[in-house]
Amino acid sequence: MIRTAVGAIVFHGNKFLIVQKTSINTLKGRQNINGEWDFIKGGVEERDMDINAALLRELQEETGSKMYEIVQAFPNKICFDFSAERKVQIGYTSQETTMFLVEFLGDIQSLSPNDSEISTIKWVDKDDVVGRLTHQDTKDYFIKYIM
Repeated sequence: MIRTAVGAIVFHGNKFLIVQKTSINTLKGRQNINGEWDFIKGGVEERDMDINAALLRELQEETGSKMYEIVQAFPNKICFDFSAERKVQIGYTSQETTMFLVEFLGDIQSLSPNDSEISTIKWVDKDDVVGRLTHQDTKDYFIKYIM
C-alpha cells in the first residue's frame, strides 16, 4: 500500500526550516529512530479536506503555528520505497509526497516542536540546507527546485 503524504519547504526571508525527527508512528505505536533531518512531512489523513489542508495541519501539528502561506505546489512528488523493516513497522510499502513551497509569516523564534515525532526545529541558510538533510532524495529535490 502506498502512503500519500505532503511536505513543505518552508522559508522566512533567506532562511529555511528543517526539523529533526526522532520517532515514527508504527502499527504498534511510537518508535524512536535515530535523528533524521528533514523538511516537515506527514501523511494525508481521511479527515483532511484536501492536500492543502493536510499540509497546513502538519505544519501546525509539528511547529505549533498557523502562520503559513502556501506559495505553490511543486510539479513532482518525492517517491520512495520503505525498507523491509519499515514496511512491517508502518504497514506501507512506499510513499508519494507532494511537496510545497511555503512562507512562514510569523516570528521564527516562536516556533517549537509541537509533536513527539520532532525533537528540534532549526532555521538554516539556503547554502546549508543540503548539507544538513539526511535523505538524498530530499537533498536532490531541494537542489532541483530551490538552488
